[in-house]
Amino acid sequence: MTTLSPEEKKTLITRNLQEVLGEDKLNTILKERDLKIYWGTATTGKPHVAYFVPMSKIADFLKAGCEVTILFADLHAYLDNMKAPWSLLELRTKYYEAVIKAMLSSIGVPLEKLKFVKGTDYQLSKEYTLDVYRLSSVVTQHDAKKAGAEVVKQIEYPLLSGLLYPGLQALDEEYLKVDAQFGGVDQRKIFTFSEKYLPQLGYEKRIHFMNPMVPGLAGGKMSSSEEDSKIDLLDSPANVKKKLKKAFCEPGNITDNGLLSFVKHVLFSLFKEGEGFEINRSEENGGDITFNNYADLEQYFADNKLHPADLKATVEKYINKLLEPIRKEFESPELQKLSAAAYPPPTKTKGGNAANAAAPEEDGPHRLDIRVGKVIEVQRHPDADTLYVLKIDLAEEQPRTIISGLVKFVTVEELDQRLVAVLCNLKPSKMRGILSEGMVLCTSNADHTVVEPIIVPATAAPGSRLAFEGFSGKPDEQLNPKKKVWEKLSVDFKTNNDGLAVWKDNFLLTPEGEKLSSKLANCCIK
Repeated sequence: MTTLSPEEKKTLITRNLQEVLGEDKLNTILKERDLKIYWGTATTGKPHVAYFVPMSKIADFLKAGCEVTILFADLHAYLDNMKAPWSLLELRTKYYEAVIKAMLSSIGVPLEKLKFVKGTDYQLSKEYTLDVYRLSSVVTQHDAKKAGAEVVKQIEYPLLSGLLYPGLQALDEEYLKVDAQFGGVDQRKIFTFSEKYLPQLGYEKRIHFMNPMVPGLAGGKMSSSEEDSKIDLLDSPANVKKKLKKAFCEPGNITDNGLLSFVKHVLFSLFKEGEGFEINRSEENGGDITFNNYADLEQYFADNKLHPADLKATVEKYINKLLEPIRKEFESPELQKLSAAAYPPPTKTKGGNAANAAAPEEDGPHRLDIRVGKVIEVQRHPDADTLYVLKIDLAEEQPRTIISGLVKFVTVEELDQRLVAVLCNLKPSKMRGILSEGMVLCTSNADHTVVEPIIVPATAAPGSRLAFEGFSGKPDEQLNPKKKVWEKLSVDFKTNNDGLAVWKDNFLLTPEGEKLSSKLANCCIK
C-alpha cells in the first residue's frame, strides 16, 4: 500500500507529461481512491528502445498506486492499414506480452500490479459490437478521419477500417472500466474524439494523459520502419554502439536530440534516490561527472561543456544495462522461436536454421518492383503476329516500351488507355529486335486459353508502387536473371478463390490499400 498524499501521487502521475485533459476530475478521484489507467499498443512492428518511454511512465503510475491495464490492441493492428496480417496477430500479441514483461522487469516494475488484456478478448463481444454500431450512427466521417489523422495512415480514399479505429479506441475506455487513458501527444485528436462521443452513448468522459513525442536517434520521431532511428530491444551491444554512432547529436543542440530526450524521459525517471547520470571521461575532457537532475545536464550540454561522443558513450552504457536482462530472457528456445514466428523474414528459407535466416531473402516479394502503368499506345509488333508493342506511362521521363504477347487475348481497344500492373525491374531484353523494358502482369487459366491483364483500381496513379501486404522492403534495382528470382517468386504469385492477387496469402495492394484483382480465380500471375 502506498502512503503518498493525493498531491504526491498527482506529481508522480503527471511528471514529464506534455498535457493532461481532465485535471479537475483527476484531483477529485485522487482524494477518494487510486486511479485506474490504461495504455494501449497496437501489436504491429517490433517494440524498440523508445518503448521504455511509456514503460517508465507506467512505472510512475504504479509508484503512485494506480491500477494499470496494458491493452494489446491486436484488432487495431489489423485495422491500421493491415499492418499485421490476421495470421500473425496472435503470435505478435504473445511477443508483445513477453517483451513488455521483460522490459518492466528490467526497470524493476512489479508485474503483479499490472493487468494485461488482449483487444479481441472483448472487442468481438455482442455488447461491444453493438456499441460500435451505435457509435457509427452518431460519428461523422469527417470527425472519424480527423481523429485518426496522426495515428492511422492517411490516404486519399481511406479504408473504412481506418475510420473505425478512433471509435474502437474510445470504446476501450468504457469496456476496460478505467478513469484515464495514457498515450502520446500524437493521440490527442483520438482523445478529444473520445471526450466528445462517449457521452453521446451515455458513457462518462475520461481523463487523458499525453507524453511528448520523443525524437528518434536520427532526429524526428523514433520509428520502427527506420532502422537507424531505433534500437531493437534484442540488439547486441555491438549493434547498439553502431546505431548510436549514427545518432544525430549536434553540439549544444537540445531541441531535437533523441539521446537527451531518452535520458530525460527514461533514465531520470528510473534513477533511485542518490543515483544520477554518471559520465565517465578522460581528465583532458573534463573528467568524470554526475548529474542528479536533468535540467543541469541539459544546460551543461547546451553550454558545449559535454562532447556528443561522451554523451553517446554514456547513453550506450545505460541502454545496454536496460537491454541486458531482456536479451537474457530471450535466449530461451521458446522465446527465440516466438520471435522468429511473429516477425518472420519475408521468406521461409530451407532448413529454417539461423544461418539460413540470415541469408539473402531470395523469396521475398518485396524484391519485385511492381508499379501502376497506363497504356498510352498499342501497336502490333512488325515481326511477330502474337506480340504487341506497348508504350506505357510509368510517371518517368519517357514512356517505357514493353512487348506483350496479348494479341490473341485482348483487343487493341481494350488495352489502349488501360491501367496495368508492370514488373519494372526485369533485365531489359530484345524480343524480335525490339527492346522490352518490363512486363505487363496477367492472369492465365490452366490451358492458357484465357489471358488478361490483372485489374488495377481506377483510383491508382501511374507510377505508384504496388506492394504486398506485410512486406515493406526495398525492391531490387534489377532482378538477377542468373539467380532466377522472378521465376522462384512467380510460383506463389496467383489469384485466390475471390480472384484477388496474392503472393502466398498476402494481398497485392495500391498505396491507398486497394486490392488488385482478376476475373480469373485460382490462376497464376505472370
